Amino acid sequence: MSPTWDKGSHPDMPHIRGLGWLRVFLRGFALFILVFGGLLLLLLARLIERPFYGLHRPFTPYITQFVCRNGFRILGMGFSVTGQPMLGRGAVVANHSSWLDIFSLNAAKRIYFVSKSEVASWPGIGWLARATGTVFIERNPARARAQTELFQERLLAGHKLLFFPEGTSTDGLQVLPFKTTLFQSFFADELRDEIEIQPVTVMYHAPAGMDRRFYGWWGSMEFGTHLLATLAPARSGSVEVIYGTPLKVADFANRKELAAACEAAVRAAHSAALTAD
Repeated sequence: MSPTWDKGSHPDMPHIRGLGWLRVFLRGFALFILVFGGLLLLLLARLIERPFYGLHRPFTPYITQFVCRNGFRILGMGFSVTGQPMLGRGAVVANHSSWLDIFSLNAAKRIYFVSKSEVASWPGIGWLARATGTVFIERNPARARAQTELFQERLLAGHKLLFFPEGTSTDGLQVLPFKTTLFQSFFADELRDEIEIQPVTVMYHAPAGMDRRFYGWWGSMEFGTHLLATLAPARSGSVEVIYGTPLKVADFANRKELAAACEAAVRAAHSAALTAD
């Protein structure tokens, strides 16, 4: 993707004391059982699903959605949805603020992330990503055609592929300019008239009294430290997922126009949610 965004100082995470550590242990243990128990169930179900349905996944998406929705219950975070996930074939583009986006974007509607190829080799996370159907891409012009064909196969099979056009995560208080490169794949002859792109905005609301950037995870922030801080609060915050109007690829002349329209929709919803916070 692109270099890591790392503007400004990181928020000071609250010092964990007494009951905070108890919540870390209880929530962390419950989250571990939920995630890996759900993953085991998904893999077993996929053994039955794959021979009969191939790329199509009529059952396992509900397991993923169950895990993600209940992940927020364990964390004590509120979860709300505005708008409707699209029903037709197409992709989703969203702003990117945190590792929590995985839960946020899967909780309302099953999607499949598009990620840089390096993630596949990361310990733990890479294995989870592969098991849940993540599409891995390389920043290599020689692979562009093959990747477009892979997108085409997955999108026409009904998979909602999720792209983060900013190319990196931020502190959650802004939307970075969308990069247009991946939008070119949507203009392939086999896809242009068949799919729509739905802009989605993810907005995190910090726990009362905490830095507004509390749930943002970016730059050089350590995952372990951020996870502990997320598990510890007695009163957690919330996340809001805002679904915009799907845009028909065929209505746009080129990738730049489509990317600009998606960015404008995400940015407008983000600005409105940020103002109301």
